[in-house]
Amino acid sequence: MKLGRIFREGLVKNNPVLSLLLGLCSTMAVTTSLFNGLGMGLSVTVILCCCNVCISLLRRLIPDSVRIAVYVVIIAGFVTVVDLLLQALLPALSESLGVFIPLIVVNCIIIGRAEAFASRASVPEAFADGLSQGLGYTAVLVIMSVVRELLGSGTFGAGVFNGGAGWQLFPEEYACSYLILPFGGFLTLGCLIALVQHLRTRRSSPESREEGGAC
Repeated sequence: MKLGRIFREGLVKNNPVLSLLLGLCSTMAVTTSLFNGLGMGLSVTVILCCCNVCISLLRRLIPDSVRIAVYVVIIAGFVTVVDLLLQALLPALSESLGVFIPLIVVNCIIIGRAEAFASRASVPEAFADGLSQGLGYTAVLVIMSVVRELLGSGTFGAGVFNGGAGWQLFPEEYACSYLILPFGGFLTLGCLIALVQHLRTRRSSPESREEGGAC
């Protein structure tokens, strides 16, 4: 039952991007295409799960005075492994994401979950937290990538579907190319956060609770 609550919080209630506002730099930088967003999200998910499990296993052995430094070393080790695997197996994705894969080492999501949860939780709970937080992060990246790629270039799934070519859903000259620029990342993320906050406010309002009780 506790694992189910951990999953719900990571995916929705405490979503790292929409609720905690962590990892915003990479979120806005890599979401120009579904290929980038999905690759970055899954990479962070794998690193989160591995780091949480490792820190949970070692939590009683790590002195409090050096715990942050130890967390960074553990995270850096797993980031290096993922970075090398991407270079070997998916060089196009590695080149596209560029410096943002190594920068996962200082991603606030991973360090934050290590300090706030994994260092105090059992291994199954730490793994569930890493998986839910990673999937919540990936979901936001995928949504933003689809919106920005579709409206910014008129394509869907470039690099993922149709042999990597994706599908051109409407001519590129009719697309709003500004959405591919950094401004588009700010605008898309701001609209997504505003929508989620509106839905939460509406759900928690007294009128909504009264309507739910009447039904």
